[in-house]
Amino acid sequence: MTMTTTASTPTATPAAAPLSATTPAPGRRPLLDWRIRFGALSLIWGFSFLFIKVGNEAFAPLYVTLGRMLFGTAVLLAVLAVKRERLPRGVRVWGHLAVAAFFLNALPFSLFAYAELTIPSTLAGICNAASPLWGMVLAVAVVSDDRPTRQRVAGLGLGFIGVLIVLGAWQGFSGQDPLGTALALIASASYAVGWQYVRHTLSHTGNSHLSMSGAQLLLGTVQLALVAPLFAPTPGSFPVLPLLSVLALGALGTGVAFLVQYGLVAEVGPTTAMMVTYFVPVIATAAGVAILDEHLTWNTPVGAVVVLLGAALTQRRGAPRS
Repeated sequence: MTMTTTASTPTATPAAAPLSATTPAPGRRPLLDWRIRFGALSLIWGFSFLFIKVGNEAFAPLYVTLGRMLFGTAVLLAVLAVKRERLPRGVRVWGHLAVAAFFLNALPFSLFAYAELTIPSTLAGICNAASPLWGMVLAVAVVSDDRPTRQRVAGLGLGFIGVLIVLGAWQGFSGQDPLGTALALIASASYAVGWQYVRHTLSHTGNSHLSMSGAQLLLGTVQLALVAPLFAPTPGSFPVLPLLSVLALGALGTGVAFLVQYGLVAEVGPTTAMMVTYFVPVIATAAGVAILDEHLTWNTPVGAVVVLLGAALTQRRGAPRS
C-alpha cells in the first residue's frame, strides 16, 4: 500500500510505504498516460483482496503475508539494483523503518489475511477504505496537531454510519463474522498509526522514496519470516492457483503497484494519486461477487458509498480560520 497524501490525515492503501523528503527528478515522459496507470493501479489494489482469499485456500494467513512481502521486496530490490540506488544508512533510520514496516505492512497485511478466513473479500476491501477515518481520529485525539473543521467532523460521523450500514447494525450484525470484521478494521487503523509514525520520524531523511520503501519491505519480510514458523504450519504443498495468487499479491499488488503509484505521485501530485483509494473497494466488491461468487446484499454497496463519502470529507481541510 504506497500512498503519499496530506500530512495530517494520510490515506492508506494495500502497500503503504514511507514518505521521503526527496522529490523525484523529472525524467522521460511515461509510455502510458497517467489515467491508464491510475486505472491499472486501481485494478491491482482492488484485486488484492481476492488474491488474499484464494491464497488462504492453501496457505496459513501468515504465510500468505510472508509470500506477499517476499515477492514485493524482490521487485523493489531488483529496481534498486537496476537504478544503482543504495538502501538507507544509519541505525536510527533502520530502527524507525522497522516500526513503520510493522504498522504499515506486517501487521495490517496479516490481519487482512486472517480476517478473510471468515469474511468476504468484498467486506475486507470496504474496511480498508475506513483508514482515512482512523487517520483523522488519530491526528486529532492523539497527535493533537490538526484542528478539525466541521466538514471533517461530519465526514467522520458519516463514515461511522457507513460502517454500521455495511455491517447491518439493525440486524445485530448477524450477517457478518464480528471477529473477522474487527480484524479488518484494526488493520485499516494500523495504517493510520503507521502513517502518523512515519510522518514524525521518517519524512525528512534525505533518502529516496524507492530506497526507503525497499528497506521497509525488507524489514517487514524479516519480521514475518521470524514469526510465521512459530505461529503457523509450514506449507506442505504449493497448489498452482493459490501460489500464483500470492505471487500476484506480492509482485503486482505490493511491488509493481508501488512503482506505478510512485510515478503517479511524481507526475500528477499526491492529491490526485490518492483518489485511487476510493476505487479500490468498488473493484474489490466487483471482483468478489463476479469471480468468487460472494453474496452481496443491498446494505454493503450502500454502506460502502457512505464510508467513501465520509472518508473524502475527512481529507478536505476547508478554508483557513481567521
